[in-house]
Amino acid sequence: MPGGKLTNAIDGIPAGPQALDVLRAGLNFLLVTLLFLCPGTDEHGLKIQTTAAAAGTLPQHFCDRVSVEFQELFTQSGVSYTDFIRTTEPRHRRAVEHFWATLQDRGWLYLANYEGWYCTAEECFLAASQVTERPDSQGCRHMVSLESGHQVHWTKEENYMFRLSEFQEPLLRWLQESRLTITPEPFYQLVVQWLKQDLPDLSVSRDRNRLQWGIPVPGDSIQTIYVWVDALVNYLTVVGYPDDHRNWWPAACHIVGKDILKFHAIYWPALLIAAGLDPPEQIFVHSHWTVQGQKMSKSLGNVIDPKACFQRYTVDGFRYFLLKQGVPEHDCDYYDEKVIKLLNSELAGVLGGLLNRCTAPSLNPSGTYPPFSEACFPRDAGTQNVSGLRKASAEDYRLVSSVKELPLQVSRYFERFQIYKALESIVDCARQTNGFIQRHKPWKLSREDPAQRQWQDTILHIALECLRVYGLLLQPVIPATADKLLSRLGVGPAERSLKNLTFLSRYHDEECPFEGRKLGPDTGLLFPRLEKPKARSHGGP
Repeated sequence: MPGGKLTNAIDGIPAGPQALDVLRAGLNFLLVTLLFLCPGTDEHGLKIQTTAAAAGTLPQHFCDRVSVEFQELFTQSGVSYTDFIRTTEPRHRRAVEHFWATLQDRGWLYLANYEGWYCTAEECFLAASQVTERPDSQGCRHMVSLESGHQVHWTKEENYMFRLSEFQEPLLRWLQESRLTITPEPFYQLVVQWLKQDLPDLSVSRDRNRLQWGIPVPGDSIQTIYVWVDALVNYLTVVGYPDDHRNWWPAACHIVGKDILKFHAIYWPALLIAAGLDPPEQIFVHSHWTVQGQKMSKSLGNVIDPKACFQRYTVDGFRYFLLKQGVPEHDCDYYDEKVIKLLNSELAGVLGGLLNRCTAPSLNPSGTYPPFSEACFPRDAGTQNVSGLRKASAEDYRLVSSVKELPLQVSRYFERFQIYKALESIVDCARQTNGFIQRHKPWKLSREDPAQRQWQDTILHIALECLRVYGLLLQPVIPATADKLLSRLGVGPAERSLKNLTFLSRYHDEECPFEGRKLGPDTGLLFPRLEKPKARSHGGP
C-alpha cells in the first residue's frame, strides 16, 4: 500500500503492578490508513537486566512473561492488531545492525572515553545540571535526577559516540518548516528551547561487561548498542527496514509521553537524518496521569491497574474516561469518584437516557424508525405554519446544523490529537438533542390526532438520526457501547462506515434507508449506572 499514512507511538502504560516501569515502550502503535496496527514491546537495556536479576529469572524469560501481559491487555481492552513486534526478535536485530552500520559508514560514530551521571531507570546519562543530592526514606543521601527523582550513579567507560552536536541547525530547520511538527504547542516550544542550548554528542553504546542484555555492536563484541537507539529503530523494523520501508517511510506520526520527548524529537530525528532517512512528519505529545494529585508510585501504593478498572467500569467505560479526560497539554488527575461521575453523567445519562426516551414503547409503540415530515420541519425556517401547531423552532435548526457539521468537526479534532475535544463535541450535541426532546415533550402529543402524530414522529426521527450519527462517531472510542446503540436503532454492520454519516436525508429531499425500519431488540440499558465506591474501613485487614 505505497503512499499510505503511517502513525506510530512509543510509550509506556501499566499492564499491572509487575509491568510498571519495566518496558519503556509498552505500546508501539503503527496505524496505517486505519488498516495496519502494530503494538509491541521494547525489551533490552540495563533496567530490564537488573529487574530480571532481582526477580531471579533470565531477562528473556522475564520479557516473555511481561510481553504476554501486554498482549493480554490489548485483548482485554478491545484492541486488535495486525502485528506485534518485540525488540528481541531476529528481524529487529537485523534492522538495528543495518542502521548502526549505516551510521558508521557515514562517519557519524566514533569511540571516546565518556563519564557522567547515569540513570538506570531512564536509561540515559544526565548532565550535572540535571542531578541533585537528596536523602532517601532512611536518611541516606544520594544523587538523583532532578526531573524524575530516580537515583543516578557516576559512570566512566569507553563508548561509541554519535555526532549529535552537528545536527543542531538541521533539527531547527526541520521544526521551522511547520509549527505542527510537534504538538501541542508548549512541547514544540520546549524542543526549540532545547535545541538553542548546547547539544553535546550522544553516547550510543555501553560496555558489555556492564550491560549484556542488548544487541552487540557489529564488529565490537565488548560494546552493547544503547537501548534507545535499539528501541527507536523498531519503528523502521515493523515497516520492513532495511528492504521494504520506502513504501511507508517517512509518512510517520509518533505519539509519545512527555517524559520521552527528547528521545523522539531530538535524538531520533538526528539519527534518521544521519542514516539518510527523513524524520517523522509529526510528533504528538501527551502528558501523564496522576492519582489524587500524586505521581503513580509502587512505593505509595497508588498504581492504577487497568485490568481492575475494566472490571469496575467496563472496558468501554474506562476507555471513554481516559480519552475524554486525557488532555495532552497537562497532567490529568485520576480518582474513582471522577470516573463514576463522568460515566454516569455522559454514557448512562446523556447518551443512554436519550436512547431510552426515543425507543420507549410508551413513546414509540410501533418500535420503528418513524417517518420525517417536511411540513413539520421545512428546510426554510421561515415557512409559515399553516396548521397552527407549534413545530420546529430556531433552536431546532441550530441543533440540525450542529449535528450535520459534527462529523467533520470530530475528524479535525482526531487529526489534531484532540480526542477529548471530539468527545466533548459529541456529548454537547447529545445534550442539545435531549434539550430538543424536552423542549417539545413528544409524550404529551396525541397519536390519535394526525397532525400531532406527524410532529411526534418527526421529533423521534430527528432524535434517532442524531443518535445514529453519535453511535457511528463513537465506534473507535467505545466500540461495544456503540455497537449496542446502533443495533438498537436497527443499523446493520454494513451501514456503519464513514460513508453512512449522511445526516437527516429526508430534510434534504433524499430517501432515508432507515425510515419505517423496525428497531433492533431491546437489550437493556445502554450503559449501567455505576455505584459510588464504599468508604474503606481502616479497622481491620
